[in-house]
Amino acid sequence: MSVDAANALIHWYDANARILPWRARPGETPDPYRVWLSEIMLQQTTVAAVRPYFDTFTRRWPTVESLAAAEDGEVMAAWAGLGYYARARNLIACARAVVTEQGGQFPDTEAALLKLPGIGRYTAAAIAAIAFGRRAVVVDANVERVVSRLFAMKAPLPGARAGLYALADGITPSRRSGDFAQAMMDLGATICTVRAPACAVCPLSAPCDARREGAPQRYPVKAPKAVRPHRRGNAYWLEHDGHVLLVRRPGKGMLGGMLGFPTGDWADQVEPGDGAPIAADWAEAGSVDHVFTHFALTLNLYCAGAAGREPDQLWWPVEKLGEAGLPTLFAKLAARGATWQRAA
Repeated sequence: MSVDAANALIHWYDANARILPWRARPGETPDPYRVWLSEIMLQQTTVAAVRPYFDTFTRRWPTVESLAAAEDGEVMAAWAGLGYYARARNLIACARAVVTEQGGQFPDTEAALLKLPGIGRYTAAAIAAIAFGRRAVVVDANVERVVSRLFAMKAPLPGARAGLYALADGITPSRRSGDFAQAMMDLGATICTVRAPACAVCPLSAPCDARREGAPQRYPVKAPKAVRPHRRGNAYWLEHDGHVLLVRRPGKGMLGGMLGFPTGDWADQVEPGDGAPIAADWAEAGSVDHVFTHFALTLNLYCAGAAGREPDQLWWPVEKLGEAGLPTLFAKLAARGATWQRAA
């Protein structure tokens, strides 16, 4: 892609940039904290899903210092429903590292940003380019799609990623590289879409090899997906006097650090009663299905009443479970448990 084409893309962006709550308006200086927060939230998540969470976080914790000082449980609860909970744990760790090690200021180079928790190559490049105006090669899924079509990359993903990064590097300008990165993202999100690319109004239609081939939607080429494993497990609704037992999951692992119901192991096969918090007359209350990145899960829910409550346990009012910050999987289970409670 020529310099003229890159300029044409930036000119298109100046006129058509999406208005997003984390973006600086024309004439404003980008806020590195808001750029970083949005980039962490947007990892493998849509703009529509992120908007309300970003608004909530920036109202409650408007600066990196305020986020660093927050209780872990409060942050994890505020993140509930956004998924990929390791991001939330890394968010807290990164905020605290910026405050304690960087004097509350995000570093402005990719190399320094990469040393912070939860920041990988893409995120470091995005922050450096968008927040600080550094030339950096920013490649997310939208940019991968645009670049693969520009050059009609025949090699399939994920193996083609190194080649796509090199091609993106070759077209990233030194001037306004942050705007160029955001222009590429916006182009992929609004024009060069997955199923129906609008080539007639695309500012990069002239140099696009896939358009010339006549079937840009074929790109990017993807390798066949592996079959997603299916695991099973048990979850337990233990109730006493209008309260239900919750546990905080270990900091590492699936849904790490989040509140949820007691569960057993998640495996190919499980036996009834596996992982039960107490011996009780457990009643089956159906099951819920949930899909994670690498496997699908079916959790069977068992419900019972408890004779009493231990003082070191966390018992939550059933009528206020919506305030517990449960991740989506356990929110599904809560709906089934509440149905059992009403029928009991």
